[in-house]
Amino acid sequence: MRTVELLLDEAAELAVREAWQRLVDAGLPSQARHRSPTNSPHLTLAACPELTAPIRWELAEVVAALPLPMRFTGVVRFERPTSVLAWALDLDATLAGLQRRVWEAVASDSPPGALNPLHEPGRWSPHVTLGRTRRAGTFSDRRVTDLLPVPPLSAQLVTLRSYDTEAGVVEVLEPRS
Repeated sequence: MRTVELLLDEAAELAVREAWQRLVDAGLPSQARHRSPTNSPHLTLAACPELTAPIRWELAEVVAALPLPMRFTGVVRFERPTSVLAWALDLDATLAGLQRRVWEAVASDSPPGALNPLHEPGRWSPHVTLGRTRRAGTFSDRRVTDLLPVPPLSAQLVTLRSYDTEAGVVEVLEPRS
């Protein structure tokens, strides 16, 4: 599987890493415990089985729209098969449009049923994961949010990348030349 992700500017990345560390210091699940050299704060836009040439062509257009300003809106929790604690992002028209372009690009050349429906425009909830675990309800205590630093008021999404989950390799996606 290949993800399509946006990376944060340096200041926002440092704020997320600080939140990760505070969770570790409190003995809670944290993305800081994920020791892969490819692990960095990011916003996942979509995932697909393969980045084919047609998909890459469309994604090169998305890269041209960067950097993109964004705003954190606070803490969000998800209970899916995993329990997730994250900082939510404001889904303004610009970010929604960019994510829709990415979704349409990966959907255009992927087999039916191969895409995660949670990334579908209208269902997608933009967030940067702080901690994740398979233990349901881990982050349900309201005091967990008191551990976290205040997220930056504004930040930028600066780089489009793809992570190959099978090979464990990150690829920075470039604009058309």
